[in-house]
Amino acid sequence: MDTNEHEWNGPINNAISGLNSCSFVSIHGCCGSFSRALVIAIIAVAACASAAAGLPRTNLLCYARSDGSIVPVKTTADWQKRRAQILAGMEKIMGPMPGKERRVPLDLKTEEEVDCGEYVRRQISYASEPGSRVPAYLLIPKIALANKKTKLPAVLALHQTHSAGQKVVVGLGNSPNDEYGVELVRHGFVVLAPPYPMLANYQPDVRALGWRSGTLKGVWDNMRGLDLLASLPFVRTNRGFGAIGHSLGGHNSVFTAVFDERIKVVVSSCGLDSFLDYYRGDPKVWQPEHGWCQLRYMPALTSYAGRLAEIPFDFHELIGALAPRACFINAPIGDANFRWTSVDEVAKAAWQVYGLYGMPERLQVIHPDCDHRFPADMRERAYRVLEENLR
Repeated sequence: MDTNEHEWNGPINNAISGLNSCSFVSIHGCCGSFSRALVIAIIAVAACASAAAGLPRTNLLCYARSDGSIVPVKTTADWQKRRAQILAGMEKIMGPMPGKERRVPLDLKTEEEVDCGEYVRRQISYASEPGSRVPAYLLIPKIALANKKTKLPAVLALHQTHSAGQKVVVGLGNSPNDEYGVELVRHGFVVLAPPYPMLANYQPDVRALGWRSGTLKGVWDNMRGLDLLASLPFVRTNRGFGAIGHSLGGHNSVFTAVFDERIKVVVSSCGLDSFLDYYRGDPKVWQPEHGWCQLRYMPALTSYAGRLAEIPFDFHELIGALAPRACFINAPIGDANFRWTSVDEVAKAAWQVYGLYGMPERLQVIHPDCDHRFPADMRERAYRVLEENLR
């Protein structure tokens, strides 16, 4: 396979450029028969989401004040205000992020343990919320089990859309380019490979559990997976965690890291482009149970068919919201799902925020000459980013 690639560094030297004009947006909210505190919280989220909907996705260096006026981002403290509006926009579509009431004891159970030579593969399950257990694989380098003083960095390895689900990343899916879990444990990482909701052997009743989207259910399960990793005696937590994924796993990694800042390194392969460019704007993919609008993703996006520019967040903001954490994006030139040119526009916007932090080099976008794949040389480059930041 020809993996000639070019690395797009983008306008790193001009990461903080002149601000585009920002249009005025009204702030509004609604309430129902909830407690006063919850009503206030819902109004706040709705107001932030409304503000975010009127802010340009390509100019991240402005935010909306509570009175609706738009002002420039001049400091990282200012940026946190825009970032809060981005999260509110995500919750408007995905549903509200739960609080402590869903953080039940993990009740870790080991169903099977297999000796894989250099490492041990455990088939496990953990409780992510009341009434829901998550089946997963845990890969542990033997050195961590042989010496009780050894602590190793840990990574979430998130799978793509595949009939084998999480099995593909641990070498059980006959899919060599997806076996980054196996490769990472051989690099000395503890690896947790959780499933994605409504795929393969993991079929939670998302609606019955109270979720508006499979996307946020997946994010929550991943966050509880981080709780699990943090509880293990052989996992080092002082430098945070990594998250890596291809395709579905690529955007799952981004979504999770935006919500959970314990993730300090994000690797996304073939996992994103602007909603405006998804399948070149084909209206068919914005119909119910198609593309992003499936229940296992974000069904609320169906209502934005024909007005995609009004979606209250996009990947420009999400990648910007990762700053200043390390982010490695593999965006092949031949990817028919997510356009590499759109990825460049996403990164161009996100670099504004990385530049604000003085760390534009922490966002890397690479374009190998291949199709919708995570080739071996790109995986090795990604592993180096994980090692440089988590060791």
